[in-house]
Amino acid sequence: MTRRVVLKMILILAGTLVLTPCRPPTPVAAAVEFAPGVGTGADQTVIKELVAAFNDAEAAVKKEDLDALMKFYATTYNYHGLQRSDVRRVWEEVFLHYRDISSSHVFTELKLVQADGVRKAYVTCTGGLHGTEKQTGKPITIDSWAREVHYLVKEEGAWRFLGNTGGVSPSASPASAPHHPLF
Repeated sequence: MTRRVVLKMILILAGTLVLTPCRPPTPVAAAVEFAPGVGTGADQTVIKELVAAFNDAEAAVKKEDLDALMKFYATTYNYHGLQRSDVRRVWEEVFLHYRDISSSHVFTELKLVQADGVRKAYVTCTGGLHGTEKQTGKPITIDSWAREVHYLVKEEGAWRFLGNTGGVSPSASPASAPHHPLF
């Protein structure tokens, strides 16, 4: 096991050991952070909507509510050929094998565009999806990503994941592209 993996596991364990029995439970929220200077010139309402979308997805993950979670994926979702039904199947597997699932996101770039009457957001993010293996009880990083671009589209009044159909260069082969359909 590499030193980096050990340190990551220690951080995950440290986060799970903080107990506050006298406080009421805090609302479920994705750990979304903006790197310094990111989003300062952007529409603050849009930023709040984007964070709310990630928080809604996180709440669905915490409850293992697959139907609520799938609302976060656009109807035209496509990630290197994976469709919404494929992502649903992946999440079913995640929920089958892991518990106490949570995510973290550090946004390092944000680009908002309006094209053909459709609002899109390109959010460069580093983060992870963490949980506990049901079989062993061990904490695990289920998925992680570095400088992955989350392509979102405003659909039916809500921000939803579009997959990589939002702007991946046709010159990038699927084999060399990041594989990260979960968040």
